[in-house]
Amino acid sequence: MTNRWIFAVLLVCLGNPAVADTQTKRDTPRGELLYSTYCTACHSDQIHWRDKKIATDWIGLNAQVRHWQGIMGQVWSDDDVVEVARYLNVLHYHYPEHVK
Repeated sequence: MTNRWIFAVLLVCLGNPAVADTQTKRDTPRGELLYSTYCTACHSDQIHWRDKKIATDWIGLNAQVRHWQGIMGQVWSDDDVVEVARYLNVLHYHYPEHVK
């Protein structure tokens, strides 16, 4: 009886490993979540491939993400800005990424 009680307590405290294993292996990246939550209302794919795009390199892309998150009243961390820029870069721009 004592062994079952200990096992039950451990199971409650540590969770069920069988259930943990069934969770998704890939979570949506933070940059994608932020972009889809705050940016897609105004942005379509066209904005990223138009001829007169403002962001012409990695630094410019980061600057544009920072600029527009501020315009929209968001207070993203530096990491959030980089994650959104990285998401857009992989999806649309393909600029060499420069890390400061």
